[in-house]
Amino acid sequence: MADGSQRQQRSGAGRQAERLESIAGRFDGWTIFAALALACFGVVMVASSSVAIAEGHGFGPFHYLVRHVVFLGMGLALALFMMRTELRWIEGYAQLLPILAVVALLLVFLPGIGHEVNGARRWVNLGVSNFQVVEAVKIMLVIWMASYLKRYADAVQMTWAGMLKPLGLAMVMVGLLLLQPDFGSAMLLCAVVGGMLFFGGASIPRMVVPVMLAVPAIAILAVAESYRVRRLTSFMSPWEDPFRDGYQLTQALIAIGRGEWFGVGLGGSVQKLFYLPEAHTDFILAVIAEELGFAGVIAVIALFAVLAWRAMVIGLRAVEMRRLFSGFVAFGIGLMLSLQALVSIGVNLGLLPTKGLTLPLVSSGGSSVLMTCLALGLLLRVGYELDRAERQVARARRELAAEDPVVEAEAAVAARPQRGTAAGRRERIAPSLGEPA
Repeated sequence: MADGSQRQQRSGAGRQAERLESIAGRFDGWTIFAALALACFGVVMVASSSVAIAEGHGFGPFHYLVRHVVFLGMGLALALFMMRTELRWIEGYAQLLPILAVVALLLVFLPGIGHEVNGARRWVNLGVSNFQVVEAVKIMLVIWMASYLKRYADAVQMTWAGMLKPLGLAMVMVGLLLLQPDFGSAMLLCAVVGGMLFFGGASIPRMVVPVMLAVPAIAILAVAESYRVRRLTSFMSPWEDPFRDGYQLTQALIAIGRGEWFGVGLGGSVQKLFYLPEAHTDFILAVIAEELGFAGVIAVIALFAVLAWRAMVIGLRAVEMRRLFSGFVAFGIGLMLSLQALVSIGVNLGLLPTKGLTLPLVSSGGSSVLMTCLALGLLLRVGYELDRAERQVARARRELAAEDPVVEAEAAVAARPQRGTAAGRRERIAPSLGEPA
């Protein structure tokens, strides 16, 4: 009799587990909307800004547009692949990623594999195209950092060693990037690692010491090369030498000034006609400002703000559910995309020195477009698994409450809004980052 009751309980538990496993999640609609809007906007602006440049280089007028659309299609395939990949599988290989990242950064220095453009060795030759390895390295670093912060949360918060290990890895990568040289990407990696340590609960006073040591080193590196000094001086006063060192920035500012509130009209830019260098890549925002005006720039900034907002919201919800790896992945992707967009926008507006960073999803590109799509697919996967877990927990609680009247009564009491709080307000749980139960 007792054996039969136990078998019945086990079969009931098995059926309940099967019912919960059958529940699917939903992808975050806001993230999909912002990503698709930026991608479509980028296609239009690449078409508008690259026709004259393509013809000037002896290609067909739509060479860069076709290339951009092809890479965007490949990026969509990568995003769909990541959206269907379980995060636990990705987490299982996370500890190998630092080795792969360092090896990838070393490949650019090998003859026959590394490809040099304008004195910089940042690409590897894949036969059909060149690939900028730092774009993949950024995602590898984010995934490894998320795994590390989950596994060593207490050490990161309490000890110097726990905090300095990821900083040491970042310094190795920064050193390799400076040898390429790629100062902009090196600083972006530092900012992403620092931001993820902050989200991981690292002590702010303890973080101040490495920052204080890094600032003089960055200043020395910035003035160690003559071209960086020229960029800094031209950034401070571009109009003093508008035909040499300050040429890019002055032409970008002219484009922005011509656009005024609503622009001169799509396709009507004059600066893209061989006046503004890199009009379809690094300085595409200046063309947007000229053709679509202040309104167009605000629309682009708003879409990136939506992406950053959704990444942080998804990350916080994941941490609240003790899904630490997922939460830190979302935080890292949000930091990576928003900081790169911020730097690119700042360069175009003359608020930051030229860094050579593209505007994610908008600028014409190959490796940048591919890896941005992959990162967004990973972010959507985090949101999907989080939504799936929330719905499974809700279903389990409803079934438990239906089977036990006492649990049902306790759930009803817990659901009532407490006195002195707004009805329906959910208490915010600070991301205390211990190991998940």
